Order: sequence, then structure tokens, then C-alpha cells
Amino acid sequence: MADRKVILTIAPTGGMADKSVTPHLPTQPREIADDVVRCWEAGASIVAVHARRPDDGATCDPEIYGRINELIRSRSDIIINNSTGGGISGDMIAELADGRREIAFDQRIKGTLAGAEMCTFDPHVQCMHRVLDNGDDLELLMDTSWSRCLELAQAMKDRGIKPEWELMSLSDLVWVNELIALGYDEPPYYINIVLGTHKLMSGATPYTPKNLQRFVEDLPENSVFCVSGIGPAQLPASVHSVILGGQARVGLEDNIYYARGRPATNLELVERMVRILRELNLEPASPAEAREMLGLRAPAAVG
Repeated sequence: MADRKVILTIAPTGGMADKSVTPHLPTQPREIADDVVRCWEAGASIVAVHARRPDDGATCDPEIYGRINELIRSRSDIIINNSTGGGISGDMIAELADGRREIAFDQRIKGTLAGAEMCTFDPHVQCMHRVLDNGDDLELLMDTSWSRCLELAQAMKDRGIKPEWELMSLSDLVWVNELIALGYDEPPYYINIVLGTHKLMSGATPYTPKNLQRFVEDLPENSVFCVSGIGPAQLPASVHSVILGGQARVGLEDNIYYARGRPATNLELVERMVRILRELNLEPASPAEAREMLGLRAPAAVG
């Protein structure tokens, strides 16, 4: 008998990479759904969905999210978690009056409109800097100010959506704790500790065993946590999360490689993590078991 069940999240697409980086990245609704169903059959409990336009630009368009969600639900019972982070292209870029650019909040909040059981919640203000393939600098503000936190939290509460609280620094916990105290979530709290984006995003935290340990020690009581280890941190951070009593997350959103120089598929990342869990005498939770662990209600209606 397994020692315990572990929730395994697959993050198949994300809002940053495109097919020029890896041909294995699913970007269109049926592509995403096909990949998710394969991962569900292999043991994934939750899917962290990002949407793309027909030209592969990032979007939070509820019609596109709704189509992805519908295609996934017609073939599996995996828990659907729609992103309100969006991405760094397409509909998600807004130009401010002073010429700077931000990830558009009016687009991000649309991620709550497609009937997902869960949605990501980024309670931070930070700047992202990336040099594009053409040599241009891309600098974007991720602005989830306190007033925007309240707006996003209320949108989720009104629709019966459970937040996945995304932490990139320990300071993010201040607002998470305040939002929980205001009644915008109920225990157990699902928290995703994002480690390894420090070369792209201001205030983010690299993965080290000590850093992850500190996050876990500071989490609210009654928390269920997983770790998004970015790039080469994905495998060690996911395994470390499980060892600390947490959940696991893999996928091309966080890491496009299976090994150094070898591109991955989402399916083989899931299959590897399932093998590791079983070597540790653990077992991936079914979606039904994961819903029970997270206190999730039935999926919300679309709209």
C-alpha cells in the first residue's frame, strides 16, 4: 500500500515559450486537450491551462479557455486550473501612458470566466526582463496591486473558484495571509511555490533546498503545496516538494527539457514523475482524490 497519495499537476503550455523553442509545445485547444488527456491517463490530477490565440499569441479569452476546458472535460475528469497570469505576447501586452508595458490586468481577470474549478493567483508586483531572439529587450510589469488582488479574489469567490496562490517570494505570503483572513479562500489552501525565475523577474527566488524549506515552514496552517521548479530546477524541486510532504508539478511551461540538450514531451515528464513517486512508495492521486484533498466542489458552470 502506498504511504500517501500525491497530487500531480501537468503544466503543458505556459505563456512564454512557443513552437520555435520546442515543437512539442501544445498551443491550440485540441492540441492542448490531446496532450492533457494523455497526461491524465498517465497519472496527472490537475492541469494548469494557459490559452493561446490561433496565431499562438498568449490570451485569457474566455471563449478560447472555454473551448479548451470543454475538450478536456469531454474526455477526462482532471481538475482544470486556468491561468490569470496570461503570458508575454498576444492579447496580454498593454502599453502604459509613459511608454512602459505591462501584462494587461483587464485581460488577466478574464481567466476566471471560463468555468474552471481553480485559477492561478499572482499576488505580486514585479518587473520581468527578457532579451528576445531578435535581440530586442522585452520589459513587462506584472502589477497585481492590492486593489487588483481584491478584484481578482472577489471574481474567484463569486464564481466558486479556488485560488492557486502563486508565491515567488516570501513577501507574497503577506498579501495571501491577508486575503485568506478576509474570507477569500477556505482551508485547505493550495499554494504553488515558484522557484527559479530570478533571472527573469525582480524579487523572485532561486531554487535551493534551504529556500524551499523556508517557504514550507512559513506557509499558513492547513496548506497543501506544490513547487514550480523552473528550467533545470524542475526535477529536483518537484522531488524535494514530495519529500517535504508536498505535491508535484511538471510540464513544458516550466521546463522544456527531459535532460541536458534533449527536448521533453509533457507525457514523458509525467511518466517520469509517476515512476519516481512509486519508487518512493507513493502513488499519484486520482482527480477525485485530489478534489477531496483540496476541498473542491463540483466544477463551476461556464459564464
